Amino acid sequence: MIADATALRRAIPEITGILVRRGADFASAEDAVQTALLRALERPDLDEVRDVRAWLVAVAWRAFLDQVRSDSARAAREQRHADEPETGPVPQREDTLAMYFLCAHPVLTATSSIALTLRAVAGLTTRQIADAFLVPESTMAQRISRAKQRLAGIPLDQPGDLSRVLRVLYLLFNEGYSGEVDLSIEAIRLTRQLAVLTDHPEVSGLLSLMLLHHARRPARVVGGRLIPLAEQNRALWDTASITEGVDILQRALARDRLGQYQAQAAIAALHADALSAAQTDWVQIVEWYDELLRLGDSPVIRLGRALAVGEADGPQAGLAALTKVDAQVPRFHAALAYLHERAGETDVAASEYAEAARRATSVLEQQYLLCQADRLRLGVVGRPTRR
Repeated sequence: MIADATALRRAIPEITGILVRRGADFASAEDAVQTALLRALERPDLDEVRDVRAWLVAVAWRAFLDQVRSDSARAAREQRHADEPETGPVPQREDTLAMYFLCAHPVLTATSSIALTLRAVAGLTTRQIADAFLVPESTMAQRISRAKQRLAGIPLDQPGDLSRVLRVLYLLFNEGYSGEVDLSIEAIRLTRQLAVLTDHPEVSGLLSLMLLHHARRPARVVGGRLIPLAEQNRALWDTASITEGVDILQRALARDRLGQYQAQAAIAALHADALSAAQTDWVQIVEWYDELLRLGDSPVIRLGRALAVGEADGPQAGLAALTKVDAQVPRFHAALAYLHERAGETDVAASEYAEAARRATSVLEQQYLLCQADRLRLGVVGRPTRR
């Protein structure tokens, strides 16, 4: 029996798939299922319904038929759907996984994929999604509507690209928290669900990476101030999430099918394993960055590797590695400032911290970087900390 809101939302992809297989187009099916979800949440005696899933299918199908009948231009289609089919078993695995693939289809932008995934797979309302992204509900409604229009005519059973799905989930995780919906937690929930639906070590790698990053969240912002990793109170880290993340990662790595998310999770695990910043195994972290570069070169990976080299082999080695990174990469100037300060070049470091603050994309990050610049200009010199 489906009893709570989270379980109801978990059933949405399957029920949408059932309607599509009965002949509804994706956009209409998704709207109808949202209608059924809202009616379920408003029904006080839902716990008394013997088969909530069948009830949701029936309500959604009736909502779809109402949509068809309300449009006189669809008379032929109304006749085709006039008789409601008998409810029958539909494989949950197939439809739910197909919905992940459809929402991450290459015809959609990353932003549209995230919004549609939250709506069609996670079951959030348009208002909740708009609130999370700090945009008007009408704007988000238009974005979702355009995304569904672009998917018109694409069959539900078309082969999907798992790597695109993982990228969408990771982007969703990085949106963090705003409004009433915690998007990081939602991304973890959806990735857990995907791990059940598909047996792939990279799904496990992404889930591990999310859990390990999320475990540090209580220590990341304290009193409205951004706390860099080296300064975080590790007693605030969620040890249960760290343990789970490491266990998932170890099982994934044992399958010997290394991918980028597993390698990133391995780096996060090394940070989580260190009792203090000083005890971090930077040499091994550099080795994992080398693995990441072998899997796929990118400026962001090279930036992270340069900082790790600076810790393992000294700031001059880090600065040399940073010369291979494009200066337009986000946080390049923050990394440059940190390494110059480590090298004792405080005037250059202060200037670079100020430049990094100018380019910062969040208020908290900007405030932190300006504080670092001011600290050096006032002659307060000590071991700097990375963000």
